[in-house]
Parts: sequence; C-alpha cells; structure tokens
Amino acid sequence: MPRAAATVLTRGQLCTYGLLGMPLAFAALPLYVHVPKLYADALGMSLSLVGAVLLGARLLDALIDPVIGWWSDRLGSRKRMIAAAMPLLGIAMYGLLAPRAEWVGVTWLAGALAVVYLGFSIAQINYYAWGAEITALHHERTRITAWREGFTLVGVVAAAALPAIFDTNLARGLERLAWMFLPLLAFASVISLLTGPPSSGVRPQHANLREAISRALGNRAFTRLLAVFAFNGIASAVPATLVLFFVADVLQLEHLNGLFLVLYFIAGVAALPLWVALSRHVGKGWAWLASMGLACAVFVWAWGIGPGAAVAFGMICVLSGAALGADLALPPSMLADAIEIDGNGDVGAESGAYFGIWNLVTKLNLALAAGIALPLLAALGYEPGARDADALASLSFVYALVPVVLKVLAALFLWYGLLRRRG
Repeated sequence: MPRAAATVLTRGQLCTYGLLGMPLAFAALPLYVHVPKLYADALGMSLSLVGAVLLGARLLDALIDPVIGWWSDRLGSRKRMIAAAMPLLGIAMYGLLAPRAEWVGVTWLAGALAVVYLGFSIAQINYYAWGAEITALHHERTRITAWREGFTLVGVVAAAALPAIFDTNLARGLERLAWMFLPLLAFASVISLLTGPPSSGVRPQHANLREAISRALGNRAFTRLLAVFAFNGIASAVPATLVLFFVADVLQLEHLNGLFLVLYFIAGVAALPLWVALSRHVGKGWAWLASMGLACAVFVWAWGIGPGAAVAFGMICVLSGAALGADLALPPSMLADAIEIDGNGDVGAESGAYFGIWNLVTKLNLALAAGIALPLLAALGYEPGARDADALASLSFVYALVPVVLKVLAALFLWYGLLRRRG
C-alpha cells in the first residue's frame, strides 16, 4: 500500500481542500433547522408526521454510514466518490428545499431526504478520509482539519442567515437558498477536486464489511478516542439542543437569538488557529483537554445567570464557541493518527470504514442529546414558555450542568485512555 508522504501543505492547498466544507455545511444545517419548519408550517404537513419522517431518515442515514465507508474503501478513489455524490446531493437538496406544492407529502419528503443523506454521507466520508490521507505529518493533519472546519463554520453561519436575508417568507427564502446552493456546490467541487492536494493513492481494499468493521473496532487507540468523542459530543449537543429555550425563557432575550449564534460560530472560526498552535506545542490530546476545561468553566458560569444577562451570555457564547474550535479541529486529526497506528505507518487502508463509524457516532450524539435532554426537562416540570422559578431552574440545570458532567467524563476518558497511557 502506498505510504502517505511527509507533505507540508501551503495555505493555497489548505484553502482548496477546505473550500468544499462550505457547501457541505449548507447541506447539513437546513436539514436540522429549516426543513421541519418548512414542511410543517409553510407547506402544511402534520408536525408529528414530519418528525417521524425526519427521525426515520436520520436513523437509516446513521446506520448506513459504516457501509458507505467500507464500500468507499473497496472502490479506492476519494475524489471520484465525492464527484459522483455531488449531483445526487445538489438535485435532491433543490427538490427538498424548493418543492412544488403538488409534490409535498410523505413520499416526497422521505425520498428527498434519503437521496440528500446518501449524497451527503458519500461526499463527507470520502472528504474526511481524503483529508486524513494527504500527509503523514501529525501536525499537518491538524492544520488540514482546522481549515476544513473553518470553512464549514462559515457555511453554517451563511446557511443559517441567508434564508431570512433573501426573504422574510421561509419558503421563498429557502427556494432562493436552493438556487444559490447549486452553483456554490459546483464551484467548490471543481476547485477542490481539481486543484486540491492529492491523497496518498490508497489501494482498493477487499475485506468484507464484517472484517473491515471488526478491524476498526479492534484498534484500541480508535475505540478509546471514540469513547471520548461520544461523551464530549453529547455534552456539546445538549446545550445546542436547548439554547433557544434557554435564551427565550431563562434570559428572556429571544430577539437576540441570531446575535448569540453568530458570536458562537465566529468565535469557533477565530479560535481555530490558536488550538492548532497549542496542539503543536503541547500535543493534540492535551490541547483538547484544555478546551474541555474551558467549556466546563463557561457552562458553570451559564448556570448562574438570569433574565436580561445579554453581555454575560454573549461572553459565554464567545468562550464556548472558542472551545468548539478545538472540538472540530483536534478529534479528526487524532483519528487520522489512530488509523496510522492500525496501518503500521500508513493511513488509508480502511480509513473510509473508520470515518463511517465516526459519522455514525456523530449522528447518534445528536439523537442521544435530544433523547436525554428533552425527556429530562419534561420530567423536571419544564415546558416551553415557562416562567415558574422551579421550571426555569430545571432548564438552567440541564442546559448548563448536565454538559459539565458529560465533559468531565470525556476528560477522564481522554486522560486515562489516551494521555496517561502515552506517559
């Protein structure tokens, strides 16, 4: 198998690789934020029916990711797989966000979601695996993931803001977003795939699905990292699930939702170079551990604030966004290092299978966060719009302190499972 070269990338190469992260973020964010409201409110479908279709599609999408990763390893060409996925993603996204009224129904929504998820998963898994295979230098992998995630965060902010900028009517705003998405996807794909850095030239693999998954899960460095990633991911997803409730009911500052989200994501982008630099000096694991400590301190602070605390929560958004930068840049780089351990110095043997499992855990984190936080709030007596002191205290507890507990567990797994074992 070809060995990844000790390549140092120029900023131009990092930019051309990372650019593709922007339209992929455009495809991801509306599925979580805009599609439920579009189909339930603007297009008149039952909210429970929309929710059931979204849940079923998301579960199927998560479970198929390891299969897509294994299949991609067998075909062996990351860029060709990404190129093949783009027409599926582009056409299905347009159909999902700009459907004709006569098309709207369960069949259309389920079919469009299935094709969008298929195209997105093929593209994302191979895009991430390509990034892992570019170089054998550990710090360069962190630079690669940081540039990719920087472009991704820019895409998240743009996808969140543009529909309302285009039109106050959600359906018309999303239709214009869909029209914008097609040329953006085409442009970024051409630039990244034609001028981006080459991967190491991975030879197609011939292991069956069971062998590929067993090999990945038999890599102790990977499974230890995956445990840290899972606990930390749920910890980050809980406040993401509850932030709009917290701002509306505890802070009573619902009109500032957009500002708080923008501060959070911009801080994530701005902090990426700092985490890259710190990881070079102290190591990726120790830098990630430091970000967990920062996040814990920030959320303990969030637990103590109340109505009207706009400045304090703005600072909380900035600091927690800065911690997010480490969560985005460092774990995928550490994953590439773990794959190298499995391949005895090579990355790419079965990196698609690894990233397929990684994607599965990422998506389950979001589902588990909602599955933990929302029922717990209901059991504690909170309902949206509540002003009862006990209900608001429950919301503050779940929003701020539950993530701290999960972050502490993640930090312990990181220290004991990875850092302590390395001495």
